[in-house]
Amino acid sequence: MISINFNGLDPLFMYTQLLKEALLEIEDDDVKSIKDLVEYCRLQDDIDEGQISKVENEYRDYTPIWWYTAETFIYPMLNRGLRQMDVDIILKMGFFIRHLHQHIKELHREQQGNMPTNFQVFRGQGLSMEDFEKMKKTKGGLMSFNNFLSTSRNCQISFNNFARPATNNPNSVGILFVMNIDTAICTKFSTPFAEVTIEDYKYYFDQF
Repeated sequence: MISINFNGLDPLFMYTQLLKEALLEIEDDDVKSIKDLVEYCRLQDDIDEGQISKVENEYRDYTPIWWYTAETFIYPMLNRGLRQMDVDIILKMGFFIRHLHQHIKELHREQQGNMPTNFQVFRGQGLSMEDFEKMKKTKGGLMSFNNFLSTSRNCQISFNNFARPATNNPNSVGILFVMNIDTAICTKFSTPFAEVTIEDYKYYFDQF
């Protein structure tokens, strides 16, 4: 998460935007990309071999959203890479970032006609004390999330399952983000989003 005040754009925000645009434009060999990711994962000490083999042998059997939400190393590794701006991880998972982005775009296009013009979603999460203090200082400014953002239309799910548990860690603050979505603005700036309840491995309720 990057907080941005109105005095100027955070350099990290600009770097993140440029990296994202570059990643989405790359055309590479998916077979080689999967092989490279698998080889990289086998060099790590904290990734289960069974999960690695599943990705190696079954990647094309499921959708990118399924992989993102399934209980494998994909979600934690990708979000760690994006959160820490670990270029090595991001490049190894670049093909998956493209596949996931494209899948969300396709769902957005399919669902666009049935979406309300304005609606509200919620996201609960824990923030480090340092990030929380930064966020307070940029009140009235802008905020950018440098990962794929999961939300829910159900406030209680976001609060009870994600924001409240974060308070168990003395070094973090539980946050409930309330987001008002204007589909016209999202379309203008080519920001795709989709309801993924049906696609979602965990079948979260009304997740966006």
